[in-house]
Amino acid sequence: MTEPGAPPLFRTRITELFGIRHPILAGGLMWLSDAPYVASVVNAGGMGFITSRSSATLPEFEAQLARCRALTGGRPFGVNLSTSRHTAVPLMTYLAAALDHGVRFFETAGRAPADDLIAAIRDAGGVVIHKVPLLRHAMTAERLGVDAVALVGMECGGHPGANTDMPAMLGGAIAAGRLRIPYAIGGGIGTGRQLLAALALGADAAVIGTRFLAAAEVTAHDAYKRRVVAAGEDDNLVAFGGNTPMGGAWRVMANGTAREVRRRQAEGLDGFDAYADLLKGTLSRDACYRDGDTESGMLSIGAAACFIDRVEPMAAIIETIIAEAAACRARLDRLMPEMAAAIA
Repeated sequence: MTEPGAPPLFRTRITELFGIRHPILAGGLMWLSDAPYVASVVNAGGMGFITSRSSATLPEFEAQLARCRALTGGRPFGVNLSTSRHTAVPLMTYLAAALDHGVRFFETAGRAPADDLIAAIRDAGGVVIHKVPLLRHAMTAERLGVDAVALVGMECGGHPGANTDMPAMLGGAIAAGRLRIPYAIGGGIGTGRQLLAALALGADAAVIGTRFLAAAEVTAHDAYKRRVVAAGEDDNLVAFGGNTPMGGAWRVMANGTAREVRRRQAEGLDGFDAYADLLKGTLSRDACYRDGDTESGMLSIGAAACFIDRVEPMAAIIETIIAEAAACRARLDRLMPEMAAAIA
C-alpha cells in the first residue's frame, strides 16, 4: 500500500502533461465513460475522459461535466471528442461546453483532428492527446501539433480500427524510435508488470480500459459485472474487419449478439442494413448495462478481463497495479546485483 504523501513511483512526460500521480490513462468505454467512472480514475491518480457522444443532448453532457467536477472535488478531468462518428451534438459545440465548464484536457479519436479543433483547444490553454491504431497515424497527429498520442494495439477491447495485426508492445517499441512527443500505449494491459514493461520500452503511460470494467464506480448492472469477473482471456472475439459496416475490427464479449454477427458474416451478408438490428449502441446501453442481459449488444472487452477477479473500488484496482509495478521493478533490480550494489 502506498503511504499517504509518498512521492510518485513514476514521473513521465504524460504524468507531467496531465499533472497526474500515475502514468495511467483510462480507456474510453462509450456509455460507461461517464462522470462516476472518470472521477474514480482521476481521484485514484490517473486521467479519464468523459465520452461526449454518449450524451444525446447538450444539457445531458453538461450535467455529466458538472457531476464529474463535483465528484473530483475540482480536480482536472478530460473529455473525449470523436472526430469521425456522427454525434448527437456538433463536435465544436461539445468542445465549447467543455471549455465553459473548465475542462482543458481533451482526447480525440477517429480521423486526424482538424486544425480548427486543435487551435480552439490550444487557444483556451488546453491539451490534446489523439488516440490512433497505427503508428503512421500517430506520426501524422504529431505533425498536426497534438501534445501527445495514445497508440492502441490489436488486443484492445472495442475498436482498434484497421489495426488487427500489431500488438501493443511491439507498436510501442517501434514508436520509441519514431515519435518525439509523449505517447501512451494500450491493448491487453491490466497489470503492473505490463505497465512497467510499457514504460521500459519507451512509452510514457498505459491506456487501461477492460481491466476497469468491473470497478465499483462503473455504472453497469451487477449481472454484467459478474460476467466480466468470470471472463477469461478467451471470452472475447473480433467481429468485422477491413471494409465493413463498422469500418474496422471490433473486439467484443463472445455473447449471443457477437455470435450472430459472426454467423451473418459467414453467410456473406454485407452492408450496414444487414447488421443494423445488432449494432445499435442503445442495445448495449439499455439491454445489458441497464437491465443486465449480457447476451445482448456488442459489448467491448479485451483479453485483459482475465486479470479481473472481483468487483472493487477503482482506487483499489489502480493501487494494485502500481504495487505490482513496484514489485516488478524490485525484481529487475535483483536480477542486476552489480548495478544495484553500485546504486546503493
